[in-house]
Amino acid sequence: MWGFIGRFITTNWILFTTLSVGWEILELYLPYEFAIESTINKISDLIVNTVGFWIGLRLRYSSNQI
Repeated sequence: MWGFIGRFITTNWILFTTLSVGWEILELYLPYEFAIESTINKISDLIVNTVGFWIGLRLRYSSNQI
């Protein structure tokens, strides 16, 4: 998802960070089964989100150079 957003929608790192960290914080307070995760899983989610967004940005910039 973040790769798509980085590729086609926005290049704003502040917006990405706010949404990504905000979602992980929101999951702490959601009373649903899917939101229950360990701390290491939340950290790995943030890392994977960042890598996906970065790859999306790289694809955006590499396609502009063609």
